[in-house]
Amino acid sequence: MGHRFANPDLLTHALRHSSAQERGSANISNERLEFMGDRVLGLVIAEWLLGAFPEAAEGDLAVRYNALVRKEACADVAERIDLGKYLVLGSGEDRGGGRKKAAILADACEAVIAALYFDGGLSVAQRFIETEWEPLLSEPVRRVDAKTALQEWTQGRGIGIPSYKAVDRSGPDHAPVFEVQVEVNSLSPATGSGSSKRIAEQAAARAMLLREKVWNEEND
Repeated sequence: MGHRFANPDLLTHALRHSSAQERGSANISNERLEFMGDRVLGLVIAEWLLGAFPEAAEGDLAVRYNALVRKEACADVAERIDLGKYLVLGSGEDRGGGRKKAAILADACEAVIAALYFDGGLSVAQRFIETEWEPLLSEPVRRVDAKTALQEWTQGRGIGIPSYKAVDRSGPDHAPVFEVQVEVNSLSPATGSGSSKRIAEQAAARAMLLREKVWNEEND
């Protein structure tokens, strides 16, 4: 990882999965470090994206951000640096293939980021993140449907998950038209219509993305 730990116990702590806990012992798993590492990763990635894409709109940055901080990305990095080899697991989890489980690898990777941060400061954690996430940064932004894009954007802003509800149905039985409203905390609702609830939900999500200037017509 390019860092020699002044306090090696921090790294040991980061690699200890909750399955390795002894009954009645104090909480020494990596879960609290995972919580901190997730925040450090988010800060570093957000600042990095602002510098790497100075002309990008907020919506484009949000899509890139979510792709880089998601659990799958952390698991990819953990697998690349062979982090699973060093995990401290309970015997049952070890026998069950825990060293290759994406969720465990992702959590350990975030915990390691926190360990680097606490041991060497933000610059050390930042160096590790930028080195290991560089291949992911250069990947093309994946095109997503409107509902997925809206959820990624709202979660990136910390305003929750969109909710959809049908508000009207018109037209004959053989050609119905559904109207759906999407609601998100702190935002005005948006509506969309279509020949099925699924299509109407996509239309409502698209309407909100366009209104909030997350998307433009080129996204279609």
